[in-house]
Amino acid sequence: MYRMLDPATLTVLITGATSGIGAATARRFALAGARVIATGRRADRLIALRDELGPRLHPLEVDVRDNAALTAALAALPAEFAAINIVFANAGLALGLEPAHKAELSDWDDMIDTNIKGLLYTVRATLPGMVERGEGHVVFTGSIAGDYAYPGGNAYGATKAFVKQFSLNLIADLAGTGVRVTNIEPGMVETEFSLVRFHGDASKSERVYAGTDSLTSEDIAEQIFFCCTAPRHVNINRLQVFPTCQTFAGFKVERD
Repeated sequence: MYRMLDPATLTVLITGATSGIGAATARRFALAGARVIATGRRADRLIALRDELGPRLHPLEVDVRDNAALTAALAALPAEFAAINIVFANAGLALGLEPAHKAELSDWDDMIDTNIKGLLYTVRATLPGMVERGEGHVVFTGSIAGDYAYPGGNAYGATKAFVKQFSLNLIADLAGTGVRVTNIEPGMVETEFSLVRFHGDASKSERVYAGTDSLTSEDIAEQIFFCCTAPRHVNINRLQVFPTCQTFAGFKVERD
């Protein structure tokens, strides 16, 4: 009989852990007994997480877009946190909802730098150790936007399509290594996501979720925890999660 993995045997690196899904996932693993390395750019929030969750959480202020800084920070981890066997490459963002011909190029640059390059840097820095140890798990925060286009989703949706394809290619590369790969693809989750997308405009952000029973960060953290604690012979390649009130159906038709 196969058993779920004991969280106490897991050392989890979480990028983008200062809010939303990242913070909720840090709580889920730490409270279950795992060691958690929580990274992000907002040191005060990381310290607050450590104060909340105790010494099983190690705060690491670093920007995943800076490969040299990320590599150095991971190399300097305390010994008890060094043998990472779950990497949750969660750091990412959406900026703007304008059509492509009106979008800010700087927004596109920021999304590509974080959602693609930061993710790649995170994986490349941590994957060799997992392969060498013969076990591990790479988890990505994808999005339904990687499958289903919507007006204004242009560069953001394209970055999440990259994440989806990279995760599948990674699975192919890692066959036989004992390292698993999962792409979590949420629909509407009520976090700071829309507040960031609209550059801090709270009224626009609130309208996104008004009248809906959206997913919560904790909903997604629970899915991630399940995937990562499943027996080692089980790999969940992709997990697409919608709130019941949301669907991919419906085409936009412009009419006179």
